Amino acid sequence: MSKGSIIAIIVAIVLVFYGVRINNNLATKTQQVKAQWGDLQSAYQRRADLIPNLVNTVKGVANFEQTTLTDVIAARASATQIKLSADELTPENIAKFQAAQSSLSGALGRLMAVSENYPQLKATENFSTLQAQIEGTENRINVERNKFNDVVLNYNGDLVRFPASFIGKILGFKEKGYFEADNGSDKAPKVDFGTK
Repeated sequence: MSKGSIIAIIVAIVLVFYGVRINNNLATKTQQVKAQWGDLQSAYQRRADLIPNLVNTVKGVANFEQTTLTDVIAARASATQIKLSADELTPENIAKFQAAQSSLSGALGRLMAVSENYPQLKATENFSTLQAQIEGTENRINVERNKFNDVVLNYNGDLVRFPASFIGKILGFKEKGYFEADNGSDKAPKVDFGTK
């Protein structure tokens, strides 16, 4: 065997091992994204599970605005219809999922704001407990979204760097989407302390 053949074989072996290393690294990071997606979905599911109890508690209050309840129920139905597996986390799919979840957050926010007009509702222990649980869940969702974005950044960062960008695309690895700030979150809410 010639010296050139031996060098070519050694270079080919090194390239194969390097390609396997890149594949394994991206595969590990894909699993991290999947795990964090599961944690995030669990937080969203907790919120969805609390809403029927909240709606039933609010329904018990006489003359509560029916359209507010209907909006929450419709937003929950819409948000729970969008199911994404960890293999479908494209930027477009994440945007659709986020829009549905943001709609539910907005409807819940309106429900909580309207409930301020009903002292008898605010005085019930069940409503206070549910309100605290939903607030805690919203905080968990925010934490899980931030963690998700961190693992996606780590994955996408590796995927776009050469030579992983070349090898990763050949092996079928695709960029994942991020959660972004909700529309209108760049504007401070209007606060009006006018008299009733």
